[in-house]
Amino acid sequence: MTSVGSILLGVPVVLVMYTYALYPLMLWVMAMGRSPADAPERQTPLVSIVLPAYNEEVQIRGAIEALLAQDYPAECLQILVLSDASTDKTDEIVREYSDRGVELLRMSTRSGKTAAENASCALLRGEIVINTDSSVRLHPAAVGRLVQAMADPSIGVASTSDVSVSRDSATANTAEAGYVGYEMRIRELETLTGGIVGASGSGYAIRESLHRLPVRADLSRDFSAALTARTHGYRSVSVNDALCYVPRTTSLKAEYRRKVRTMARGMETLLHNQRLLDPSEFGSFSWKLFSHKICRWLVPASVVVGSVGLTVMATHHAWAAGILGCVVLVLLLAAIGARWPSSRRLPRFLSLVSFSVAANLAVLHAILRVLLGYDDHLWEPTRRSASIPHL
Repeated sequence: MTSVGSILLGVPVVLVMYTYALYPLMLWVMAMGRSPADAPERQTPLVSIVLPAYNEEVQIRGAIEALLAQDYPAECLQILVLSDASTDKTDEIVREYSDRGVELLRMSTRSGKTAAENASCALLRGEIVINTDSSVRLHPAAVGRLVQAMADPSIGVASTSDVSVSRDSATANTAEAGYVGYEMRIRELETLTGGIVGASGSGYAIRESLHRLPVRADLSRDFSAALTARTHGYRSVSVNDALCYVPRTTSLKAEYRRKVRTMARGMETLLHNQRLLDPSEFGSFSWKLFSHKICRWLVPASVVVGSVGLTVMATHHAWAAGILGCVVLVLLLAAIGARWPSSRRLPRFLSLVSFSVAANLAVLHAILRVLLGYDDHLWEPTRRSASIPHL
């Protein structure tokens, strides 16, 4: 039994080491001696910015103002807000900006983010389309930097570099800030070694010809963007100086729901594009896709397997019993964090434990939803804090 326990315990150890240590190390070695390509001469093609919104009366004004403040010629910008049949004052606020060129497309019935984006294609006039979100803020130079990257004809998608922000540094969800920083570093290495496998949903630019290709309503358009680009012979990159400020969610329940929804759609998207996992056709892109996406999704599932092995080992070894006790303690702390009163600040350590455990449980929940065939196309945007640093 101890040998079986050792094997089961070894599964998550090996998978975690490969996913979060060996894979980044391999990228780093491959990237040695490489540097970002020289920036081409600034160009200003017509750009269409697509801003989906559903009941965003609190956020929409700030989002529009940030887009109007971009360091990019106003005559070369089309700003199109997609209202997914909003029932609050979102549409009314957007119409206030009509004299400044902001356009509104209102869906007659709620159909989901991807369906609304598909419907907007007929109205887009730009050579490059930039997709962003109402709850984030693009740095004033972001649009110009994304467009500059797209001057390379081999690039089909250019993604922002996300920065996790909070007005109060002691606010809950410090785990998200660490994860975002880690993810951006991985994308930087992937860019240096050929390209990324997924764009940021907070902000990315895509060639108009690729954006017009329809995406199934239940799939993730930002993830699909990089996959579609590779299918058509383009690469996708992360642009370090195209900054996008993303407020941290302070609600554990809201963050959990967001992760379940996002990952379930991501899994469905990869299933729809599974031919990209064939290394004989797509080379290193397939390896990156497997390592960056599938391995990360498998880690929480492997932890369940490892926990069984650890339980078996604990009946024979004191060290295993000690580790199992620590695991139980972590779960108890996470449960306390989940029940913490919203009126009281969640202690930093408890926040880190709670959000980390919730993130892994969300993966398991997402896998279950995909296996059971739940439909996630009716998007519910994450309600983030409106507190964005002054840009």
